[in-house]
Amino acid sequence: MSGEPLSRDDVVRAAETIRGRVRRTPLLDGADVAPRLRLKAELFQHTGSFKARGVTNRLAAMSAEERSRGVAGASAGNHAIALAWGAAREGLECVVFSWPGGSPFKLDRARALGARIDVEAADPADAFERLEAHLEATGAALVHPFDDPLVLAGQGTVGLEILEDAPDTDVVVVAVGGGGLVGGIATAVAPRGVRVVGVEPDGSAALLPALAAGEPVHVTPHTIASGLDAPYIGRNALAACTAAGVEVVTVPDDAIAAAMRRLYADAKLACEPAGAAGVAAVLCGLVEGESVVAVVSGGNVGPDIASGILAGR
Repeated sequence: MSGEPLSRDDVVRAAETIRGRVRRTPLLDGADVAPRLRLKAELFQHTGSFKARGVTNRLAAMSAEERSRGVAGASAGNHAIALAWGAAREGLECVVFSWPGGSPFKLDRARALGARIDVEAADPADAFERLEAHLEATGAALVHPFDDPLVLAGQGTVGLEILEDAPDTDVVVVAVGGGGLVGGIATAVAPRGVRVVGVEPDGSAALLPALAAGEPVHVTPHTIASGLDAPYIGRNALAACTAAGVEVVTVPDDAIAAAMRRLYADAKLACEPAGAAGVAAVLCGLVEGESVVAVVSGGNVGPDIASGILAGR
């Protein structure tokens, strides 16, 4: 797949690869949250987020020689958990590079699964630089959190499941961090005539300027949605979003918090802030469609943060 645009066939192959290794998550009626809304509950996935899909597809493609050198990645939390989980299942050494804004709750879960967590970086960009130095020094295999074609294809399997369960879907709403989930889903559903709307926090919008510039643009994220604080959109993800005609809207943090409370109260879903971003866009009136699916991308949030948001603090 290297050097070639991601295709729907790549996503279909990924679905075959990861079948039985990850959960097929439910598509729930979200009418209590908003009219004509369904909720793709990826917070019920192994490791608590969609990230297990891409990691599983990437690790399945590794050679024995690659496996012997271990794996490494960079993450604020959800990719760290998924990579630690995948590596532990296959007996691989795992190192993850994070930064001070990373979620202690998520990183502790990754440690508990056996990953070594490096938190010496000053910020996300520095974490990726430390990751590159580690890869050069050790020969470890990179499992990128959002810009590996195999990772994108794995995340795109969410879109295939949505269309299998709800063929009438006309819009899929997806939270955007580094772009792996939205790029993968768009690759899966756009060829079937489904619109994809990417949702970014106002303070962490990397896809919107990247689409305007035609290349990744580095940003300094500031948002309560730590799962959406990637410092840039990956090139493969950007290419996938461009090819699929992904639309982008942004929402403020207070709308994300309100959507998280709404999902908790009305849908009984204990999601993280990043997982509520798509629903926030729907509740803000930024998405129009006859049959809308919002991807609730994850549920990994520390009780201190969750309780504060749910209490309106």
